[in-house]
Amino acid sequence: MEASKIIPFKNSEGISYDLTQRLLDKGKKYGLNAIFPFSTDKIVCAEWVHLKCRYGCNRYNTNWTCPPATPDPEKARAILNEYSLALLLVGSKNCSDFYLENTRKRVAQVRCWKGTIYLERLLFLHGYYKAFSLVGECCALCKECAYPEDCRFPQEKRPSVESFSIDVIGTLRNLGTTSTVATQRCEDFNYYAIILLE
Repeated sequence: MEASKIIPFKNSEGISYDLTQRLLDKGKKYGLNAIFPFSTDKIVCAEWVHLKCRYGCNRYNTNWTCPPATPDPEKARAILNEYSLALLLVGSKNCSDFYLENTRKRVAQVRCWKGTIYLERLLFLHGYYKAFSLVGECCALCKECAYPEDCRFPQEKRPSVESFSIDVIGTLRNLGTTSTVATQRCEDFNYYAIILLE
């Protein structure tokens, strides 16, 4: 569980303040509390993140939005090089049963997931035709993933930020913000999604 104190950072990237504010207004109903445009050269893509997925997560090889079903680090870097702009979506929640597999946790995950995909669609409709989401946390659209059978929600299938080998904490540092790891279950924690744009 990760908690962060967001330090606002200046940004004059290629997306208007008005559009960013409209996205945030829409995103609030999905639990988002901040959206920051930034240059994709600030994203840290690291091999060790892929190792954490492979050796530290029970979703490995069981889910369409986790490795090995998602791009390996080399492919992720190549994809990131096709984008120059991104949006960092930040939400916070308190979930004392974060480590349990239950309905309450799943409902929160689906809400965040659907919000990210919704904002991606809005950006597409505003002319950002390359918009693509990297969602926060693992996919929970289905109680149990159909993997390796066909995904039941192919239009909403997106890799998670971590499954794309993105070092979230390193990226946040590059953006001038701080993060800490929540050590108590009662602490609020932040979750992050990224929408890639051009």
